[in-house]
Amino acid sequence: MPDEKKQVPLRLSKKLYAELSAWADDDFRSLNGQIEYLLTECVRQRKKDGKYVSEHLDEGIELDFGHKK
Repeated sequence: MPDEKKQVPLRLSKKLYAELSAWADDDFRSLNGQIEYLLTECVRQRKKDGKYVSEHLDEGIELDFGHKK
């Protein structure tokens, strides 16, 4: 039986959406594929290290992508 996928609604800021979309284009993936890839890598890293990507995962962050003109 093929791996069934669960649909999950996701809300992103416009800025984060734009950055992820550009990154997906660079990697020749769909936005959905890019998000799934990144989440898979985070889970793999957590299993390897026994730690989350960040110790402050639940804290809000300010996104600064350095695209100043």
